[in-house]
Amino acid sequence: MHSAFAIAILACLLIGCLTRYVRAAETTDEVLAKAVTAWEKKQPEEALKLAAKAIELDPKNTEAYLFRGKMYEALDKHAEAIADFDQTIKRNPKAADAYDHRGSEKFKLGKIKESIDDFDAYLKLQPKETPKHWKRGISYYYVGRYEDGAKQFEAYQDVDGADVENVVWRYICMARKDGVEKARAGLLKVGEDKRVPLMRVYDLFAGKAKPEDVLAAVQEGKPSKEELKLRFFYAHLYLGLYFEAEGDKKKALEHMKKAVEDYTTRGYMGDVARVHLELRTKEK
Repeated sequence: MHSAFAIAILACLLIGCLTRYVRAAETTDEVLAKAVTAWEKKQPEEALKLAAKAIELDPKNTEAYLFRGKMYEALDKHAEAIADFDQTIKRNPKAADAYDHRGSEKFKLGKIKESIDDFDAYLKLQPKETPKHWKRGISYYYVGRYEDGAKQFEAYQDVDGADVENVVWRYICMARKDGVEKARAGLLKVGEDKRVPLMRVYDLFAGKAKPEDVLAAVQEGKPSKEELKLRFFYAHLYLGLYFEAEGDKKKALEHMKKAVEDYTTRGYMGDVARVHLELRTKEK
């Protein structure tokens, strides 16, 4: 009878262990879900804490690493983001999204060639996304692969035919490869880009406007303070690229410096301007 009682106790203990194991597996998903909710509520510290807990509970959970990496990316913590994307890829070499985000983060750290390697790995896994990948086109420009860059931006034209930025980046790739005259002669047509002052930027590269016209267009309408700042950012960014294509390094740096220091903005193009300035300053 004592033996039967002991067996019953042992069975209960085993069931308890199994229950705790199941709960732990469920808790990982629950904690990660809470991390997502915290992030959506704009509570980044809590979201990171919960993501770390999810990883601690299940170190093989690639989704937890990927999610935390994206949070670090949004918080401009590039090294931390790359570390988490590394862990995601280590655990799942076919995690296409991780390659793409890691490529973006490497670009932001000035590791341009490495960014292309990651973008290529992503597109190998997701070939249908190739025409959309303007980020790879920008990386091509900074490593001197101008023909590849021009082709990438040509492909994007079928994705969005009303994007002045895409047309301009193709232009500067062509200008570096074949000269300004051929680049202007081959300037792609573009639909109406409603972002001010991008249509005037297009006219500038087409030879139908002057730099001062671009800056004057920034003031059109009654933009809010934030909108005005964003307009000035894009104006100086593309004036900087315009003068670079023209071979005027001094003016190119002056405008790019204004974009980065006076009208800095978040987002990938803000990082492009910063990286551009860093690269050209080192060259100088």
